[in-house]
Amino acid sequence: MRNLRLLRAAGRRPAAIPPAAPQRFCLGAEPGVVLVGSPNGLVELGAAGQPVTREVSLTAEGFMPEDESGSVVGIEDIPEQECVCVATAAGDILLCNLSTKQVECVGSVDSGLSVMSWSPDQELVLLATGQQTLIMMTRDFEPIAEKQIHQNEFGEGKFVALGWGKKETQFHGSEGKQAAHRKQTEVSPTSTWDDSRPRVTWRGDGQFVAVSAVCPETGARKVRVWNRELVLQSTSEPISGLEQALAWKPSGNLIASTQEKPNRHDVVFLEKNGLLHGEFTLPFQKGQVKVNELLWNADSTVLAIWLEELKTENSNPSSYVQLWTTGNYHWYLKQSLHFGNMEKNKLVSLLWDPVVPYRLHVLCQGWQYLYYDWHWTTDHGMGQNSQHVANVAVIDGDKVLVTAFQHAVVPPPMCTYELQLKQAVNQVTFHTDPKHSGDMAVLDADNKITVYRYGQRTVKDPAIRLGAVGGNGFKANVETPHLDKTYRVDLGSSADEMMHPLGLRCLTWLPDDSFLVVSQDQHASQSVLHHLTAAPHVTGAEEEHLNLRLSVPVDGEVISLCCSPVTKTVALQLADGRILKYLWEASPPVLEPWQSSSGCAVQFPQLCVQTALTRIGGEEVILGLTDRCRFFVNDTEVASNITSFATYNEFLLVTTNSHTCQCFCLKDLTVKALQAGLSSAAVPNSETLRKVERGSRIVTVVPQDTKVVLQMPRGNLETVHHRALVLAQIRKWLDRLMFREAFQCMRKLRINLNLLYDHNPKVFLENVETFIKQIDSVNHINLFFTELKEEDFTKSMYPTPNGSSNAQPRQHLNQKKVNLVCDMMRVAMERIDPEKEISVKSLAENISPNVTAVSAEEALKYLLFLVDVNELYDYSLGTYDFDLVIMVAEKSQKDPKEYLPFLNTLQKMETNYQRYTIDKHLKRYAKALGHLSKCGPEHFSEFLNLVKDQNLYCEALKLYASSTQEYKDISDAYGEYLIQKQLYEQAALIFARAGIFAKALDAFLSSGSWQQALCMASRLGYTTDKLSRLAQSMAGKLVEQRRHAEAAMLLEQYAQDYEEAVLLLLEGALWEEALRLIHKYDRLDILETNFKPAVLEAQKSQLMFLDSQKTAFLRHKSRLQVVRELKEKASESLHDYEMPNCPELDLFSETSSVVTASDMNSKYSHSNSRISARSSKNRRKAERKRYSLKEGSPFEDVALLEVLGESVRAVENVKGGITNSVSSPHLKSWEQVSEDLSVP
Repeated sequence: MRNLRLLRAAGRRPAAIPPAAPQRFCLGAEPGVVLVGSPNGLVELGAAGQPVTREVSLTAEGFMPEDESGSVVGIEDIPEQECVCVATAAGDILLCNLSTKQVECVGSVDSGLSVMSWSPDQELVLLATGQQTLIMMTRDFEPIAEKQIHQNEFGEGKFVALGWGKKETQFHGSEGKQAAHRKQTEVSPTSTWDDSRPRVTWRGDGQFVAVSAVCPETGARKVRVWNRELVLQSTSEPISGLEQALAWKPSGNLIASTQEKPNRHDVVFLEKNGLLHGEFTLPFQKGQVKVNELLWNADSTVLAIWLEELKTENSNPSSYVQLWTTGNYHWYLKQSLHFGNMEKNKLVSLLWDPVVPYRLHVLCQGWQYLYYDWHWTTDHGMGQNSQHVANVAVIDGDKVLVTAFQHAVVPPPMCTYELQLKQAVNQVTFHTDPKHSGDMAVLDADNKITVYRYGQRTVKDPAIRLGAVGGNGFKANVETPHLDKTYRVDLGSSADEMMHPLGLRCLTWLPDDSFLVVSQDQHASQSVLHHLTAAPHVTGAEEEHLNLRLSVPVDGEVISLCCSPVTKTVALQLADGRILKYLWEASPPVLEPWQSSSGCAVQFPQLCVQTALTRIGGEEVILGLTDRCRFFVNDTEVASNITSFATYNEFLLVTTNSHTCQCFCLKDLTVKALQAGLSSAAVPNSETLRKVERGSRIVTVVPQDTKVVLQMPRGNLETVHHRALVLAQIRKWLDRLMFREAFQCMRKLRINLNLLYDHNPKVFLENVETFIKQIDSVNHINLFFTELKEEDFTKSMYPTPNGSSNAQPRQHLNQKKVNLVCDMMRVAMERIDPEKEISVKSLAENISPNVTAVSAEEALKYLLFLVDVNELYDYSLGTYDFDLVIMVAEKSQKDPKEYLPFLNTLQKMETNYQRYTIDKHLKRYAKALGHLSKCGPEHFSEFLNLVKDQNLYCEALKLYASSTQEYKDISDAYGEYLIQKQLYEQAALIFARAGIFAKALDAFLSSGSWQQALCMASRLGYTTDKLSRLAQSMAGKLVEQRRHAEAAMLLEQYAQDYEEAVLLLLEGALWEEALRLIHKYDRLDILETNFKPAVLEAQKSQLMFLDSQKTAFLRHKSRLQVVRELKEKASESLHDYEMPNCPELDLFSETSSVVTASDMNSKYSHSNSRISARSSKNRRKAERKRYSLKEGSPFEDVALLEVLGESVRAVENVKGGITNSVSSPHLKSWEQVSEDLSVP
């Protein structure tokens, strides 16, 4: 569904035109340099803007005759040897140095040369001599092999025949056995215009080369495939009418040639084994044209065909170049270049650029060099209202295939209808007025613009034919346009300056029915923007004229032009990325730079092949996508993995290299938010993201619908309903009270029907009658009822984009949603048809039991249509109504032998135990507990087992009083469960509440709650001795936890062990508390025996710690100073290489490396490191590995700063303890120690 659109067309010629006509050319190693060979020598045309032309004469050295009768058969630039290799028909192989103008003959063939062809890697060169031989040589011109072109054998790839399936043994139908002995049809000789010269083409990888030559026996051409050692691999089957053109597809699977058949002219394809594999027909009659050359572009997507009309008397033949592409096994003629019949415009040679895939180089006989840049584009209408039918136009020669996706998704090459024109089409554009978005303007190869409009027309246009939607006896529901007018473009004097085809490009149809086109100025770096308006109608004229309203010179090459159908803004993109705005409604129209909201001129960092205008956050911006998947908003790159994009209303849709389609609402979005959304992986269930097939591209978005049409790489189409567009359209329908459209869309696309209410509950409740009348279907209303849930789906499943919402605050908060909706629906239905409601009530009062049964039966059948029967069986069983259960079971696929014994067993049980069994079967365990608790104490063991199995302790405790034994047993089991989970404190509380104080004491001990444990000991009536032992035991555990103050309190108050309490306080460095106890119990002897030695030991330890910290601090500080000095020196030495803000950075390729300051820290590369941190421990470990103190590590300075900070914090932590020990009143005589330990 894509066309080739011309980006730019430029050309140049030598300042002084040489006398002899050019013969061949090749591209130089430097960009823009062209090397042309002529009978006089070699001419170099410099790049655009460089008028210097260098020339090397071959006649002066005697390699070419003076009478200009010589011929150049091959030319190749050899950049490694800084010379150009030229082969002449006389047999000389020359190396020409353009700088020194020296010519060296590296070899000569006496019989002459007809072809010189270099391999794609320039490692080998193949020569075809006048004696019908092939010579394979290395790049240093050392011979590898020499073989005759015409070989009798097939080659190494000959098929192995085992004799199976011989023709003589096959069934031949009505032809009889004579068909087995029929002689093979003789091939016809080549055409009279064939020059009988061999043709050579290499495969893209240079492993094989194909040679087409005329067989001396039959006079017909044969294609032979050779390898790099010039060993024959295969020979083509006899093909009658095979012509000279030959081109091997770079991808390697097919070899293209041409064949003249009795009734048509075909391009045929051969496999490497020589067998035919497909063809397509050229749009010419037999004997009308000859095919000079076939050329594949670098990525094998476009086939260029150079054609020339056969000579007739008193006329010069015209030349053509056609560009063909394929999709879905159909070949499309996308571009047609008509060079006319003037002698100076006659084609000499053409080449595809090996680096830029869609650049074609052309050389004309008048020394005019041209090059064309194309890119892929999808031509579609830009309307956004319901009248727009989402037309997409596909160019196919002199036809335009139009598909209206609003009516049908027709896979190419089929279409809704096709437009037949008189000439080949080069460009299609749609009207930018949203009210006429289906109208089309077609620019053909003769620079005529044909306009097709929609509207009332009684006469059927024979040039418009229905495609896939038509047929005999069928009435098409699709409206087709009619031919309105055909305009001839009149540019005045500028027309004489256009000597090359495709002089007009970027055709744009403005809302006021005027046109914009771009042409190239005489200067290669300038373009001209032409504003065209229709001339007054002349009665009887077959063609209308477009007059030139205004021509605006543009300083730069215009690459693309786009117009917004909403704001009517026209934006131009230049080759250097600058964006200009054309104010066509001004008087007079003017061009001005496009400025962002900040007032800065907008310039794309790279050339974009697709542009569009839209609004982001209320600001009009220009979007651009490069051929390398870089996506720009104004001059900001927001993504680098975008393969295609489309704008629709306030939405932006993109496809990515990760095979997803993302949709963003731009209404309340910012550029930074869009950049963040495109760079981060969206939530899997997010409505903005959808997975698509690999390589999918957006074709169009159907307006006022939810369809997004995607095209796969192989050409087929796929329609998806993107969740974001679906929900946006549903919200619009609901805001407009279009409940039927919203319901049908939700039902079709499986959107939960709760959104009908949750989108705006207040509006829905106020318009319930409207909802019922629009739905008008009992089945659909019941379906709505069955999906209602007590959940706000606008918060859970379908949150509004960007957090915006127009929903009103919910009313009736004290009433459940399902009940509220059902009540309001019932009231509305009664109000809509009260007589029906009264008749139903009277019928219910007078019906007989049989009628009731029938009604229940019918109701059950209807309910089974809405609900799964197994689910309904479980619900009916949960009602404990066995008649209802049996009724439902009879409608299911259940075996009566399975459910009847089960139901009979249930009916024999006591009521509470029966309901317990049913609830347990239905896994309603909480409800089952309630029934089982009423069955008496004999079932308590079963009750307790169920509680333990399902962990229903809290529910079970609510069923019994706290004074009962059952409550105590449940609490005991609950406490044991909590202890297994190591929830000791909660278990202790459960035990204590149930009066199980012994277990509560143990649990409090395990949790470390010694105060609660002492309370439990008091409840258990512990004696003084037992309480003392308990206190000593708890004190030991507290010491293990370094809770010395609490342990000392236990020993002092409950064990009366004062001396041990003081020792614990000294162990915990609690000096003042220890002194308090010493003086309280008058144990001053402890001061000399224990207190002072402990304080002194602590002071010595702290002093050693401070010394070690000081030493480490000074060492790390000096190292940090050294590291910083080394970094500063390295930064100064590499200052020339640091270019973070250099504008030339965009000239480097993606794989180029630029040295910056961040690379100076280490010789290691960190860009590919991946550290998985699945836990906090691993993260800390990763950080430690990253910030290493090892000398020379990349982050050594950061690690040193971290260590210095840790030293400072460590000293601050011990500062309080040091102050307390120094200020002790019992150490006044130790002045020296105090001075050593003093901390300022």
